[in-house]
Amino acid sequence: MVSLDTVRKLALSFPEAEEMPHFEKASFRVKKKIFATLSKKDNRCVVKLSPVDQSVFTANNNKVIYPVKGAWGKQGWTIIELKKVRKDLFKDALTTSYCEVAPEKLASPLRSK
Repeated sequence: MVSLDTVRKLALSFPEAEEMPHFEKASFRVKKKIFATLSKKDNRCVVKLSPVDQSVFTANNNKVIYPVKGAWGKQGWTIIELKKVRKDLFKDALTTSYCEVAPEKLASPLRSK
C-alpha cells in the first residue's frame, strides 16, 4: 500500500517536478508536462508510460496496475491502485513515468540507477 503523502513526496523528489491542480485531481509535472495525477477520492495514481513499459508493468498484476480505458490508455496512461500496490513497484512505475516525460538531461541520471 502507498499513501497519498508518499505519492506526493516521491513525485516531488524528481528534479524540477512541481504539483499543480488538474481538474479535481493533483497533477505532477516536469517542464509543464504531466507525468502523474493523483485522485484522493479514488485512491489512485495515473502515470504516463510508453507502450512497452505499460505492458511490462501491467503484466505483473493487472488488478493493481492497468491501462486507462479507451484512447488515453492506448497513449500509455496507466492506473495504479494505491491500496494494492507495493511501494517498490509504485516507485519504479513513477520513476519510469517521470523519465518518459522529462527532458533527457533530467531523466538520464535516473535511468542509470
